[in-house]
Amino acid sequence: MLILLSPSRTLNADPSRPRKAFSMPEHLDRSQELMQLLRRLSNKQLRALMGISEKLAGQVEGYVKNWKTPFTDKNSSPAMLTFQGDVYGGLSADRFKARDLDFSQQHLRILSGLYGVLRPLDRMQPYRLEMGCSLARKTGSKGAPFDNLYQFWDSKIRSSVTSALADQNDPVLINLASKEYFKAVQPRRLEARIVTPIFKDARNGSYKVISFFAKRARGQLARFILLNRLKKPGDLRAFDGDGYSYNRGLSTATEIVFTRG
Repeated sequence: MLILLSPSRTLNADPSRPRKAFSMPEHLDRSQELMQLLRRLSNKQLRALMGISEKLAGQVEGYVKNWKTPFTDKNSSPAMLTFQGDVYGGLSADRFKARDLDFSQQHLRILSGLYGVLRPLDRMQPYRLEMGCSLARKTGSKGAPFDNLYQFWDSKIRSSVTSALADQNDPVLINLASKEYFKAVQPRRLEARIVTPIFKDARNGSYKVISFFAKRARGQLARFILLNRLKKPGDLRAFDGDGYSYNRGLSTATEIVFTRG
């Protein structure tokens, strides 16, 4: 099985680094193209593009200014430990042992607006660029024009995911990414079984997805899969993190639903 996660806006630019051989992002040349476009934008333009405050735009300017290749031990860190936030709090990758990181490298991918697809041990430098961002390159500029990042990445993310699935004993995609990011995989053109876990809490007589709780649970489920070396989608039903349990009545062939309360 292959797990997909979204990235996070919250980053730890200097996480503890395990004694491992780190890998490089597959599409780093494409990342450089995007950075070249971002370097041309002012604070005001970044605010408009990303819908963020002046302070956050200043942070983005710092990321863009400091972003450079080659990636080294001093200027980069492994993706799995750099991303923070609700999902990655649930994942708690900083507590993984070396063998867990090795297994994750084969069975987990992180989707990214800047890097396309990241393996857990791929080196990365801090950035902020949502997949749904309308960054564009106009006709006449150097390089092929595009209106958004979905057009920019086109089939490249899908190709990377397809390649990773080919290395799995059971080529099933466990979709723990957000809709914004999963769209970049072009799922309708993906020749694989896709299973999407969903987490719901009891509210006012019905079950609803509560974003904060669902995000953390996604990370916990990814951790559960990786640490227990799960091999089949059916094995996910045993997950009981944070009081969630498998709900057979709400689940389907493509959605595994966990409820609480």
